[in-house]
Amino acid sequence: MKKLMTILASCCIATSVFASEAELETVKVGNDVQTLTRGADALMTNCHSCHSLKYVKYSDLVAMGVDKSKVDAWRGDQPLSTPLLAQMPEDAAIQSFGKAPPDLSLMAKARDGGVNYVYSYLVGYYVSPEGVTGNHYYPPTKMPDILGISTAAGEAQRTEIHNTARDIVSFMSWAADPHAQERIRLGYYVIAYLIVLTTLLYLVKKRVWSKLK
Repeated sequence: MKKLMTILASCCIATSVFASEAELETVKVGNDVQTLTRGADALMTNCHSCHSLKYVKYSDLVAMGVDKSKVDAWRGDQPLSTPLLAQMPEDAAIQSFGKAPPDLSLMAKARDGGVNYVYSYLVGYYVSPEGVTGNHYYPPTKMPDILGISTAAGEAQRTEIHNTARDIVSFMSWAADPHAQERIRLGYYVIAYLIVLTTLLYLVKKRVWSKLK
């Protein structure tokens, strides 16, 4: 039993050390239509061949503000109500990568670190002195460096890749909670209503008590 506890403790220490080796980069996601459209475009171009977003439908993209002609080009002959399923069949993905690539619908919420983790992962690729491509934030990854950050030629190209990663992460943040902005706007209305109602009740209370005095 003591031996088992020692092994578990060692694993925990090793895990915490490993997790602290690469500090997550911080990203500020956008929620405007232009940013989300660029993010959707970049995701569909770079990620959709392997990854699904099963909780997002093509009709959701139109409702969000993406030009319908662009959505039609992405969906082909599929109905608007179809989810964004990966182009690669799952069995082919398992054969290529050893397991099916994860669904991205909730990835921005599911991972520890949220959008910061996803952003850091996308721009965390590097090429070792031996010429092997790796990732600082998830070394066992099977996913290739889809944005090309590890082979970027110059600061201008790296900046462009970072901007693309930010757009993708912004879209993934929206996909994980498409109605977040609606709830925030509704919250403002509710707070304003409560303030007005509280003020009116206070005035009524003062009027009633003034007569009693």
